[in-house]
Amino acid sequence: MKRVITYGTYDVLHYGHINLLKRAKALGDYLIVALSSDEFNAIKNKKSYYTYEQRKAILEACRYVDLVIPENDWEQKISDVQKYQADIFVMGDDWEGKFDFLKDYCEVIYLPRTPDVSSTQTKKYLKGNKNAQG
Repeated sequence: MKRVITYGTYDVLHYGHINLLKRAKALGDYLIVALSSDEFNAIKNKKSYYTYEQRKAILEACRYVDLVIPENDWEQKISDVQKYQADIFVMGDDWEGKFDFLKDYCEVIYLPRTPDVSSTQTKKYLKGNKNAQG
């Protein structure tokens, strides 16, 4: 069995996230998503719309995701790769080169982002249209 691991905040889940998860899962048989905890987001000066538990539930409902684990700090990636026996580490190509240190432990793949979609863009749109009913 080939195991794939990826990391992220996955706040305001959108089709770009789904596209990334689908492509990550296609690289192996089992996809692990390390989801940024609320505490880790605070360290990164990020605030998610949804709590960790809510984001975890959303990801667990996605058919491409087999396991969701907490991401609590920047340093845990090597131990996660080893603990979960990951064969492939996947991230969006905006992180290209940043995780090459993991090549000693697994294959590292940077996937192209889905054009014209981002969580930041989505949040700005929603904030500007907060009175709109859907």
